Amino acid sequence: MKLHSTETKQYQTVTAYDEDGVELNAIRFTHSLVVLPETEPAPWPVASFEALTVADFAQIDATQPDVVILGTGERQRFIHPKLIAALTARRIGVECMDNQAACRTYNILMAEGRKVALALIIPPKS
Repeated sequence: MKLHSTETKQYQTVTAYDEDGVELNAIRFTHSLVVLPETEPAPWPVASFEALTVADFAQIDATQPDVVILGTGERQRFIHPKLIAALTARRIGVECMDNQAACRTYNILMAEGRKVALALIIPPKS
């Protein structure tokens, strides 16, 4: 799905997405990544939802977001609270949704000026 452009060109904006990846400012990514509005996207070494660890969320916690939008792949799945205990302790919300909803939600929160982290799980192609 292509999304309409907005006045957020100075930020990392999701400009398109599909089941195989995501475009940020018209640059295509086909691997899991962490996106914040004002920094370059960072690779996220997560191959699948089942492979998530506490260390994966420590990478996100280090960016000090206000809220984390977790894209869990093609369908919405919920993570175990122990994986995000450090984020919860710092009052950082984590919302789980499928990747398409995560991309849309990230763009809305980013456009509102929120310090939001988008963590997308994009499984490698076999």
